[in-house]
Amino acid sequence: MYPALQKELDTFERRTPKSAEAHKKNLKRIPLGVASNYRAYDPYPIFVKDGQGGRFRDLDGNEYVDHNLCFGALMAGHCHPAVMKAVEKRLSTGTMFGMPHDMEWELAEEICNRFPVEMCRFGNSGTEATMHACRLARAATGRDKILKFEGGYHGLHDTALVSVKPHAPDYGDINAPTSVSGGLGVPKASLSNVVVATFNDLGSVERRFKENAGQIAGIILEPIMMNVGLCLPQPGFLKGLREIATREGALLIFDEVKTGAKLGYGGASEYFGVTPDFICLAKSIGGGLPLAAFGTHKSVMDLISQHKVFHGGTYNTNPVSMAAGLATFREVLTRDNYAHVEKLSKQLVDGYRKTLAKAGIQGYIAVAGANGALMFYAKEIRNYRDWEAIDIDLWRHYWFGMVNRGVMPQPYWWDEQWTISVQHTEADIKLHLSAFEDIAGSLAVAQQERMGAVAAH
Repeated sequence: MYPALQKELDTFERRTPKSAEAHKKNLKRIPLGVASNYRAYDPYPIFVKDGQGGRFRDLDGNEYVDHNLCFGALMAGHCHPAVMKAVEKRLSTGTMFGMPHDMEWELAEEICNRFPVEMCRFGNSGTEATMHACRLARAATGRDKILKFEGGYHGLHDTALVSVKPHAPDYGDINAPTSVSGGLGVPKASLSNVVVATFNDLGSVERRFKENAGQIAGIILEPIMMNVGLCLPQPGFLKGLREIATREGALLIFDEVKTGAKLGYGGASEYFGVTPDFICLAKSIGGGLPLAAFGTHKSVMDLISQHKVFHGGTYNTNPVSMAAGLATFREVLTRDNYAHVEKLSKQLVDGYRKTLAKAGIQGYIAVAGANGALMFYAKEIRNYRDWEAIDIDLWRHYWFGMVNRGVMPQPYWWDEQWTISVQHTEADIKLHLSAFEDIAGSLAVAQQERMGAVAAH
């Protein structure tokens, strides 16, 4: 660890003693001291007290411009007035029934009118949405195997926990990646039924279909891979996947848990002009409450209607979450708000690029809709293995440096990205850029020293 990073870590610990104390207490009863592994990091995570609009405060009273936004689930920002009004109204009329209600049809209409699907069902998390989409794809095709991309994250079910963050030598040839378990407890049978290809490489996809002729039920991917910072599909890649899936009788599943709300009004299919068979939604569609959906053709959804594929869930279409979802679609995810976010995004990206050039930092800004990321690479990454080369200490220097200056630039972990909410302001963006300008010089020095040390070896 180099001195500039250690200085930021020391400052972080001086600013957040109550978070340190809260984490120490949690460790006695909760593994890693957090409720989700992604929230754990050294020396300890920030514990939040409250949030409003585009900012939050921690237990020590420090305020931050929030571009974490619950791992990108809050494009609405904290406590959006329209969402709060809808939720408060529902709280006094019943929070759970496990019975049908009118809001189910209303939200299904919103989704089917905005995205290219004929029918949808609801759930509570992205994991549920992708799990049911994969199961339906298998049922519709009579095939067992799913093709995913190395480094892609699609939730926590067994089909998804394959080759999420594999390492050499386990992951094999980049042209034909090995299916690697995402951790203990994933059955060998799951590994054998998930084949892995390389993002932005249609040749690797063709190879998998040739090797598994008539066995692959579907292709699942984030249209923009967001488990590696932000990795954009190269021209023709998504269109090529659509053509391969159609030709091979497989279903194309767009995991739009992140892109569905934040990329634009109609999600990735509108943005890229490619129509998948399935769309999986979650995170920002709930406006701050747990809500998910998956949609596809009526012919596939009829498998549920015919009781051939089972889908259920006690918490599905919880009235409070559905009220929040309706308010989000109608009053948050509007074309005017997308234009507002696009304007802020341009200001943020232009500011970052100016500072990067001025400081001489090797890196670039990847951006799409409400999401973006500072990528510490000499050239654009195209797949998971390109991303693996990241300088982790340099990234940590960036993240802790920004946090110490009142800006959470993205969730902790160098595979994440920032989110701009509809409630962020130009003042928030100016503070974000000011913080980055303040640490850019030390980042540039550290990067040059580390590059020099690597060259010397």
